[in-house]
Amino acid sequence: MQIDEALLQRLEKLSYLRIPLEDRQEMIAQLSKIVSFVDNLSELSTEGVDATFAMSDVATRLREDKGIVDRAINDDILSHAPYASEHFFIVPKIIE
Repeated sequence: MQIDEALLQRLEKLSYLRIPLEDRQEMIAQLSKIVSFVDNLSELSTEGVDATFAMSDVATRLREDKGIVDRAINDDILSHAPYASEHFFIVPKIIE
């Protein structure tokens, strides 16, 4: 896959990012290197490798799933919202 100006513009639109003119060529070069590396991975033969293969036999430690309420964090997050009331975001009605 070739990264060019048209593809970069499309990626900008999809990601809602704006890349300054002076950084565009460098960004194209970096993205091209990444895509080239991923293309190399597709050449590797994985025949005979178990689908559940992992580099380590150590299992992921699990923890109890419990909610934690910290009003200070909630208030800090809501302080950045355009509209909030009683610890909730206020958003426009989208369903009639």
